[in-house]
Amino acid sequence: MIDLNSDLGEAFGAWSMGDDAALLEIVTSANIACGFHAGDPVVMRRTCELAVARGVRIGAHISYRDLAGFGRRAMSVPPRELLDECLYQIGALDAFARAAGERVRYVKPHGALYHAAAADPAVAEAVAAATARYGGLDLLGLPGTELSHAAAAAGIAFHAEGFADRAYAPAGTLVSREAPGSVLDEESALAQAVSIAVDGATRDVDGAPVAVPARSLCVHGDSPGAVAMARAIRDTLADKGIEVTAFS
Repeated sequence: MIDLNSDLGEAFGAWSMGDDAALLEIVTSANIACGFHAGDPVVMRRTCELAVARGVRIGAHISYRDLAGFGRRAMSVPPRELLDECLYQIGALDAFARAAGERVRYVKPHGALYHAAAADPAVAEAVAAATARYGGLDLLGLPGTELSHAAAAAGIAFHAEGFADRAYAPAGTLVSREAPGSVLDEESALAQAVSIAVDGATRDVDGAPVAVPARSLCVHGDSPGAVAMARAIRDTLADKGIEVTAFS
């Protein structure tokens, strides 16, 4: 079994991003932006309602406070302040999830916060502490990182995530989006998704094997052809006898 997730609810005001309605017909978990890198109250409400209507699990896609940079710029935020900002975002999204008849089930950091939490113990501890203080939530992130260690220390269930459409560096981290070839085309993404789901591994940019013991696969909602890619991945996994089901 494996979960299929996507980063959704990333429109803001007059600016649209991705085809959330179509992706919510395919994925089993939705990482919904909480207003700090994208999303606004209207978008958060609408995306939660769509997710609930389709039986898709809701996750809080928390970020640094960086609308201008779409949450992809590295920032230095004191741990106590970061904890409060993470908690604030979880609570905001959970209000809309509960109004739609569900609740937030898990937390997944976004962009620069995702990478910082994987590498920096202080950032990881702040994210895990916010998740623990809200209560009843799991964490989703890269396996074998500082965030996974912080989750264990905080007594939180941690679920390892793999990426269908992103290239891997030799250390098992993701290649920077600024580097050529960091975002995979549909054919390569499909092959990588199957490899991760079946073998728990893929190949890094140098062609060497890298372990990816994932319980959830991410297809980015803003990737070119994201809907077609997600559908092809889900159909191919089903053909191989792999059940696509939510982890939370």
